[in-house]
Amino acid sequence: MFHLIKRDVILQKKQLMIFLPFILFFIMMDAHPALTFLVASFFIPFNTYAYDEKAETNILLNSLPYTRKEIVASRYLGAIFYMIIAIGLTSAALFSFGKLFTMTDIALGSGLFLLFAAFTFPLFYILKPGYITMAVIIVFIILSRIGPPIVAFLVEHFSVITDFVMNLSIPILYTGSAVLIMLIYLMSWGLSTAIYQRKVF
Repeated sequence: MFHLIKRDVILQKKQLMIFLPFILFFIMMDAHPALTFLVASFFIPFNTYAYDEKAETNILLNSLPYTRKEIVASRYLGAIFYMIIAIGLTSAALFSFGKLFTMTDIALGSGLFLLFAAFTFPLFYILKPGYITMAVIIVFIILSRIGPPIVAFLVEHFSVITDFVMNLSIPILYTGSAVLIMLIYLMSWGLSTAIYQRKVF
């Protein structure tokens, strides 16, 4: 299964050349560090899906000595692996440019990435190839724009929930959020596995 994760890097050699300039663009535009971490984490896993969608590699993958469970697992574990690398590189880039960031920014960016991945990865197994990547990118851009106003609206109109969350201690809040996100991610993993095992190529 490690070879399947490694394959993503090998296939994206040329695209990885624009990874750092892509991240530097967000840094130079003075984007919020959490958004920069989110976009950096997004880069490799979704590029892999986009490549596979164009090349229709599922037929090839299923001819290799890997089970369908292992193929799906490589995508979900690979996303976490590349997210960690992306966060490390982004942190180094932000530090070298003297941009301040906190562990909260990293936690927020990685948490949002895992949530977005959890909701979109199954789409690549449900929908027909051809338009999925574009749809995911459009949804990502829309959510980036309307997300903050929606959160502000919820904070203003659901004060009971907001007060409850604000009264939680930082360790409990972080731990609870991490557990919830990982549960959603694992549920998405299970859903993708179930769909992929029944898919006919």
